[in-house]
Amino acid sequence: MTSSDQAPPAPALTDAAVPFLTEYRLATLTTLLADGSPHVVPVGFTYDAEATPPRVRIITNRTSQKVLNVRRDARASVCQFEGAAWLTFSGPAVVLDDPDAVADAVARYAARYRQPRENPLRVVIEIEVTKTMGSSGLLA
Repeated sequence: MTSSDQAPPAPALTDAAVPFLTEYRLATLTTLLADGSPHVVPVGFTYDAEATPPRVRIITNRTSQKVLNVRRDARASVCQFEGAAWLTFSGPAVVLDDPDAVADAVARYAARYRQPRENPLRVVIEIEVTKTMGSSGLLA
């Protein structure tokens, strides 16, 4: 890939985006079904701005439709909104089942939402954020 083929860097988030992404708010996850149609479901997620590139993590059951979709087609987007404020993060997704990755995602989820119940089938959908869109005031 040449430098002209690379996607431009994602827009930076403003200080106002921090509480928007850390307070209790749900979002939608969009993945693609086998026929190419969107599969949109409500989810809790965490945003890791410290990762390069940033990452979105969603804990879920390994048998869920969203996991099946990501395993087949890695494209995914998460959109969180409240009123006119919104952020969408898109990029390639992977399913992680490594115990350390799951424990890290559970800890992040618990810090934002609540401690989830035990689930021996838990996995993590991790999206490498390659595209960020949002309302004015949340993006620099």
